[in-house]
Amino acid sequence: MLRVENLTFRRGPDVLFERLSFVVHAGQRVAIAGRNGVGKSTLFNLVLGALHADTGELDMPEGWRVAHMQQEVKVTQRPALEFVVDGDVRLREVEAQIERGGEAHQQAALHAQFDDLDGYSAHARAGEILHGLGFAEPDFPKPYAAFSGGWRIRLHLAQALMNPCDLLLLDEPTNHLDLEAIMWLEGWLARFPGTVLVIAHDRAFLDACTDHTLYLSQQSGRMYTGNYSSCERQRAEYMAQQQALRAKRDAQAAHIQKFVDRFRAKASKAKQVQSRIKALERLQEAAIIASDSPYTVHFQDPDKVSNPLFSIRDVELGYEGQAVLKQINLSILPGDRIGVLGANGAGKSTLLKSLVGELTPLTGELNKGQHCEVGYFAQHQLETLNSTQSPLPMLANVRPAWREQQCRDYLGRWGFDAGMIERPIATLSGGEKARLVLALIALDKPAILVLDEPTNHLDLDMRDALAFALQDYAGAVVIVSHDRILLDKTVDDFWVIEHGAVNVFHGDLQDYTTARKTSLQKSPSTDAANGTANNPSRKAARQDRARQRESLRDLRNAVKKYEREMDQQSEQLKELEARLADTDTYQAMAADELDELLAKAGKLRGRLEETEEHWLSAVAELEAADETAN
Repeated sequence: MLRVENLTFRRGPDVLFERLSFVVHAGQRVAIAGRNGVGKSTLFNLVLGALHADTGELDMPEGWRVAHMQQEVKVTQRPALEFVVDGDVRLREVEAQIERGGEAHQQAALHAQFDDLDGYSAHARAGEILHGLGFAEPDFPKPYAAFSGGWRIRLHLAQALMNPCDLLLLDEPTNHLDLEAIMWLEGWLARFPGTVLVIAHDRAFLDACTDHTLYLSQQSGRMYTGNYSSCERQRAEYMAQQQALRAKRDAQAAHIQKFVDRFRAKASKAKQVQSRIKALERLQEAAIIASDSPYTVHFQDPDKVSNPLFSIRDVELGYEGQAVLKQINLSILPGDRIGVLGANGAGKSTLLKSLVGELTPLTGELNKGQHCEVGYFAQHQLETLNSTQSPLPMLANVRPAWREQQCRDYLGRWGFDAGMIERPIATLSGGEKARLVLALIALDKPAILVLDEPTNHLDLDMRDALAFALQDYAGAVVIVSHDRILLDKTVDDFWVIEHGAVNVFHGDLQDYTTARKTSLQKSPSTDAANGTANNPSRKAARQDRARQRESLRDLRNAVKKYEREMDQQSEQLKELEARLADTDTYQAMAADELDELLAKAGKLRGRLEETEEHWLSAVAELEAADETAN
């Protein structure tokens, strides 16, 4: 086991850890969580021996092999496949000894070692890892230096996964991965037999891959049993007992109450009440955690909005005359919440660039409404900030009419304290730069937010604050993100980009991830390699899974359809009942007209009750189908 006892570590005059103690047992999967700056990466460096504690003990079993994901590597011309195989350091050492030659008996022993280390399958294993992380086979011989920064990070991750180890340290492994690669990594980690410590700001990834959470705060840490969501629930229970947080908690709960009311308004049956109260309880837990957040961010609603915001007809998009996406026919309406899904390189950013005017269509019509101000976030914007300027004068230039205290208050809501707002932007972290860009976008009252991976550098608290802000925002949102929790909280509809086409996905995120996981687990090439492509039982199993997914999708669509009908019928009934409750109606209306109005209200009540019954049946079927599927 890894044991840390009474560890103290100082960085200059600042104490980062004071008597930190915890234990990680062999085989555990531990999320290292906490706000930016609490020492998560420092803890990794202490485990690796790159840093040394001032006092205290850090012990692990002698002979434990430790692998980690390097953040920086010297640029090399090493081919990608060989770079990944280099991760198996012991294998490379044995290879080098074999190449140097020697006595026959020594060579025999070395070849036996090489076989024991699975050396003959090393390149195949490295290729599997590269493929899982989104590399195509033609990429394998390309030199490391030929890849961009994000793809180099993927190579660092692949190299770490290639290293046979007892303890694997992963620092932000999902930052530059798309959703498909994240799901592949989750599957890989599920099969990994060793101990894992992982730092990540992707809640869904942490929930899928960890069974314990070490939460760092106030120069110490506490180990929680369970994944990150379980840790949050336990923290919420503890914080709810603290009287000092009650007022802030209630204020935050009131803020989100309006998002709950639309569910509770439909709850006229016992089962509906139970279903909706569960949703309320989850949001109240989130409110408790959010009450301790340093962020209170907000996107101002647009003054005017065109309808539609965008109309896209027979559009082709690409570069230098070469089409990447073809025959796009879509519209974006006020209030739309659209998530754009697809593998890396499929064309997600290409589509977003066309919406913000950075890319002109090769053919077709892309019409933008007159009142369609766009708030655009992309990673490259972090690098275009004036690195010598600081946040306070930058905001003052954008809002010259604001007093200095207004500027300070506004930046404070986005997590910039008194010292940070006067620091040069060059000294800010990636997450701080991202928050600054989002803060500047929020000032302009855009009619639509176009967000390309907005959470890459954001911590978990800021991701939650961003989700709340997007829920509260009245404009439209088009977002590319690998953060499934953010998509679940903010997106209503999905566009999927695949094989050069952009199509509306008729299902929710769970349908999409289930389909993609099935595809990753059982690709045609794997079938062929195993000689099972034409195996009737496997084929039947795949067909059963496909029918099951289709049935779940149909049931979810039915539930949504009945909910829309209940909304419409409830609104109509509300209007009729308001008229019937008005005494002027009885004085001004003839008896036969009044009878007709009463009859209409009665029929509408009957239709609403019938729709509710259909809704209840559909929900019950969906719950049963979900349980069967899981």
